[in-house]
Amino acid sequence: MSKSIPTSEKQWIDEIAKAYLDAKEAIPFGTVAGNKITENDLFHMAPLVCIKFRQIKDTKKNQKNATEAALCSYVANSDANGSLLKRPVFAFAFCYILAHYGLDLIETEECEKAMAFVESRLNELEINVQT
Repeated sequence: MSKSIPTSEKQWIDEIAKAYLDAKEAIPFGTVAGNKITENDLFHMAPLVCIKFRQIKDTKKNQKNATEAALCSYVANSDANGSLLKRPVFAFAFCYILAHYGLDLIETEECEKAMAFVESRLNELEINVQT
């Protein structure tokens, strides 16, 4: 049983901010693992944070479904939305929402609606994740 999906645009914004901050906590640990992690890299973590926040079983299948949906969509949209995807918070939000789609937690319409709202309120979201 997974944790309930946001039902309003504000809930999406609030949850994405929390998810981003959760992923951001990994930055200092990158050097311990021999990798430098920056905010530009956090979108890679969005599918796993989605699994964590939805309280879904962390299986290879779930990781694959969430990651493929998020990162394949990221690559496919890099040309069309390149400037937005260069903004770390938007790239993370994009992959976070798409991970939900890859896990069959939301339909196309909800995915598009959440994405449009995030895009329209991106400045607000970026302010919410400043620490």
